[in-house]
Amino acid sequence: MDFDLEELVNVEQTFYEDGYQSGFAHGRIHGSIEGRALGREKGFEMWEELGFYEGFAIMWKAIVSSQPAPDERTLNHIRHLLELIAQFPRENPSAGGADAQGELDIPKLFRQIRSRYKLLCATLGVRPTLRAADGSPGAVELGHTGAGSPGSQEDGEKRHGARKAVWAVQPQNTELNF
Repeated sequence: MDFDLEELVNVEQTFYEDGYQSGFAHGRIHGSIEGRALGREKGFEMWEELGFYEGFAIMWKAIVSSQPAPDERTLNHIRHLLELIAQFPRENPSAGGADAQGELDIPKLFRQIRSRYKLLCATLGVRPTLRAADGSPGAVELGHTGAGSPGSQEDGEKRHGARKAVWAVQPQNTELNF
């Protein structure tokens, strides 16, 4: 019986290295697949939110511009929000290498867009919300800390001083006469 004692001493290390190489190759393949799926999902969520902000800004721009004396401050916030949204990359910046002006900080740009949206909502006297696309009736509240019932006119007046609500809700008479 002829065997090498040196190999017997290193058998555990040999099995460890073989298992590591096999697991590394397997993880590289499946990690890439899972990373693409996660990136696609998160990218969709980000663009859904950006689309909401852009539609909101375009709608309010049309409303404010159609008034006899449009508020310049509101129009400035709308213009700035639309400019920030236009800066957001339309394709994956990491796929083509580094950006021409340096690295693009997507989370920072996204925070700036959210902040500008909240500022625009405060200027308009509207609660900042984002409706989910899955059709559920719930809304994601973005930074609301006011007291009182949600959406009540008194609550809006407390947060924005004695400012008039943009869309006044008149209580309807619910009596039925037969």
